[in-house]
Amino acid sequence: MKKYRVAVLGATGTVGQRFVQLLQGHPWFEISALTTSERSAGKRYGDAVRWHIGEQVPEAVAGLTLEPTRADLDADLCFSALPVHAAEEWEAALAATGHHVFSNVKNHRMDADVPLIIAEVNPEHAQAVKVQRAGRGWSGSLVTNGNCSTIHFALAAAPLHRAFGIRRAVVTTMQALSGAGYPGVASLDAVDNVVPFIGGEEEKMEAETMKFLGGWDGARFVPAEFPFSAHCNRVSVRDGHTETVSLELGGAPSAGAVIECLRAFRGRPQELALPSAPARPIIVRDEPDRPQPILDRDAERGMASVVGRVRPDAVLGMKFVVLGHNTIRGAAGASILNAELFAAEGLV
Repeated sequence: MKKYRVAVLGATGTVGQRFVQLLQGHPWFEISALTTSERSAGKRYGDAVRWHIGEQVPEAVAGLTLEPTRADLDADLCFSALPVHAAEEWEAALAATGHHVFSNVKNHRMDADVPLIIAEVNPEHAQAVKVQRAGRGWSGSLVTNGNCSTIHFALAAAPLHRAFGIRRAVVTTMQALSGAGYPGVASLDAVDNVVPFIGGEEEKMEAETMKFLGGWDGARFVPAEFPFSAHCNRVSVRDGHTETVSLELGGAPSAGAVIECLRAFRGRPQELALPSAPARPIIVRDEPDRPQPILDRDAERGMASVVGRVRPDAVLGMKFVVLGHNTIRGAAGASILNAELFAAEGLV
């Protein structure tokens, strides 16, 4: 695989930093540009960033000069962690000038010609970029990954939907503080508290899941259709979203059958042995008190969804807990895996 030059857009923010961290030593991708606001452009990355990933700013990028985002960046691929208003201005402009943009931003996720992809769940949706390029006259492309809470729910739900069919679903999320960016939720709002509202989160989760679990017929996305209700809460955890899930499944499978289905699940990234692909995209724990964020969020380098407490539900039939790292698999890692999939399939 040739080395692609990549730009991280919005490189000083929480997700931008995670992109920078995960791209260090990547066998296919090499950072050639880091972008930021006009205010910080021209500074060394190591001087401008308030690094809070838990380690030092990587030496390989600390000396790079931050650039303003622009349409003629020196890069083949762009990983977007831009603020919403900047993404609206630059993501399509970059795709129009030949860049392949892999976005973590919400703006274009539900566009009719923009793939919203979890690489193991709906890799066939990648073919939509051919329609996108033809319709928009682009030489580049725009691909999105989903909301952090949606990704872990949909990854765990996908094999069950394929095997049994989901008839109804209810999920309650307990979402980490890092999902709000930095500095995020004020300490007096977060400590000793649960905030039962995250603006737009429930709507994103419900809509994006239907696109993830739906199909691509060669011309348009065909969404999945089942009643789905989400309750989203912010909790005082640094990293790792925990979700309690109740499902009505076709055929009323046993807990054992559900566990077997989840443990057996593999997707296209595992077939292709992509560099960022977890060997096990879904890990099922047997302990009665797992998964827990502090113990399980880094499973498979933060790229797996960890499921536990699979058991019968008296209302819908089956319930379980799923946990995943929100800024790795739920954000930057998902975009990088999508880019690896596109590179391996010859779509960039």
